[in-house]
Amino acid sequence: MPSTTPSSTPATNEALFARAQRVIPGGVNSPVRAFRAVGGTPRFIARADGAYMWDAEGKKYIDYIGSWGPMILGHGHPAVLDAVHKAAADGFSFGAPTEREIELAEAIIALVPSVEQVRLVSSGTEAGMSALRLARGYTGRNKIIKFEGCYHGHADALLVKAGSGLATFGHPTSAGVPADVVKHTLVLEYNNLAQLDEAFAAQGSEIACVMIEPIAGNMNFVRASVPFVKRLRELCTQHGALLIFDEVMTGFRVALGGAQSVYAKLIPGFKPDMSVFGKVIGGGMPLAAFGASREVMSRLAPLGPVYQAGTLSGNPVATACGLATLKEISRPGFYEALAAKTRSLVKGLEGAARDAGVPLVGDSEGGMFGFFFVAQPGDGLPQNYPSVMATDQARFNRFFHGMLDRGVYLAPALYEAGFVSAAHSADDIAATSRAAGDALRA
Repeated sequence: MPSTTPSSTPATNEALFARAQRVIPGGVNSPVRAFRAVGGTPRFIARADGAYMWDAEGKKYIDYIGSWGPMILGHGHPAVLDAVHKAAADGFSFGAPTEREIELAEAIIALVPSVEQVRLVSSGTEAGMSALRLARGYTGRNKIIKFEGCYHGHADALLVKAGSGLATFGHPTSAGVPADVVKHTLVLEYNNLAQLDEAFAAQGSEIACVMIEPIAGNMNFVRASVPFVKRLRELCTQHGALLIFDEVMTGFRVALGGAQSVYAKLIPGFKPDMSVFGKVIGGGMPLAAFGASREVMSRLAPLGPVYQAGTLSGNPVATACGLATLKEISRPGFYEALAAKTRSLVKGLEGAARDAGVPLVGDSEGGMFGFFFVAQPGDGLPQNYPSVMATDQARFNRFFHGMLDRGVYLAPALYEAGFVSAAHSADDIAATSRAAGDALRA
């Protein structure tokens, strides 16, 4: 076996990438990390602390990826580290129930009124796939609706005209997915009310569920309009389909009650039938969940006929990390402060672009944000996948590298949202705005 002893000479990002490509497809374990969309060499991260990351060459970056959303407290929060250390000392995994699983389920249910029971799993893909199976098992129907540009993990039935990495590489679907598997998946345009009405009018009695990202973070940052969400709820109720909110990205990130709590303030009585969570609830550990009413969840094994299982589900270290994170973000004033920082960042980016004579629009909710280089001043925010695709990708790519060179780490693809943490300071936000101005004028 080759030696694993570290070299006395620090490796460069280029050397690590070349080495990685020999043993890992594309040199990465998740495609968007490869920088294929923006060009250049991925940065191999050596460590992180608070709002910052350092790469293998020792360069420091202000981090706006936050492990793609989970690090809402920043990296290495003391309370989270303490909880993880204590849990790890007691054991990594048991394959048997623990009290901490109950505590995490209780915490999620207390914060999300639409959920009466949850099942813990290990990834957002697993949660989305399981929610879909449960919806079909509960309704006895096969057809599902998803929206172009929304990504719900890489389960076969959902990997149709998805966003994120697929949008990055220009593929509307994935090789290896049989046509028979996706023949029951109806793909509609996000925020298109006419298509929604037509689909339910034609096939409403066959539709098991509608799955949607309420704020589509895999199209960068695109909100579902209030009339669209309202009509979704009405049609699902009318036709007996389940409305599934995929809150892997938005859950506990845009608000303490997730995106559904944002819409509940705008649509009286609104709630989804099922919710899918990930990222923040694990605090950076592999952990996700799906939940619904007690009636729907009772169809899951061992109570019902819908099978779902996972060896590492409810992992004791991951649940400790998630519980500590949820405790911190539940403190009074947490989201008000986080949202203010995020709005300040977006305003700073818009201001820098305006001063440089570059048309840019941005938006944010809680600690999640996005921005687009639009065709001309006055253009509004994109509302769906085609309008996202019409924005200036080449300019984004130049901007990404300009910011990276100046020590600001944004998502390496036009189609990904960004994330602010509680660890980001006003100085970090100001430094980012200055870097944006310099990058846009370069």
